[in-house]
Amino acid sequence: MFRVITISMIVLFFFGFFLLLFILALLWILVPALYGLPSIPTKPDRIRKALKLANLQANETLYDLGAGDGRVLLLAAGEFGANAVGIEVGPVQCAFIWLRALASGFSTKIRVQWGNYLNEDLHDADVVFLYATSQEVLKVASHLEKQLKPGTRVISISADFHEWEPSNFDEHDLIFVYEMPPKRGSLATYLLHKTT
Repeated sequence: MFRVITISMIVLFFFGFFLLLFILALLWILVPALYGLPSIPTKPDRIRKALKLANLQANETLYDLGAGDGRVLLLAAGEFGANAVGIEVGPVQCAFIWLRALASGFSTKIRVQWGNYLNEDLHDADVVFLYATSQEVLKVASHLEKQLKPGTRVISISADFHEWEPSNFDEHDLIFVYEMPPKRGSLATYLLHKTT
């Protein structure tokens, strides 16, 4: 009798554990998807290159819009000495970032905010990191123009702001860097200036 109860409890425990994992994985994928944002992590080398292109300095404040698993925040705080703020709509991702920051020893340099970055205050940002689709870039452009102070650098991975001329560009990794207030133009005008 005792053996049957023990086996039943073990089976119930594992069922509950795997059900919890399934729910967390579902939330990880579905919550950002409901906001139309892809959950695609950026490779660390690409992040490093982007932060170097934007000239991120120690003690500057970097905002990662759609922070995902927190890898941009960890690199910005750990390798560049920046204060890093992640804005993430997924509650599971926020908890995961917080745990990673705690485990890395950079919890004093990393902060995570649960919310939609289109509604957040970005006034104290020195650098803003964004990995979004072309549709999302169109949505966030006016918000960034209203919120960001002059001299703030905006890093966009893969998608460019069609009406802004980048201040720096990496063709190999499709990294676009813009300086606020944005210079009117496009990638074409940037490339034209580089060739003349």
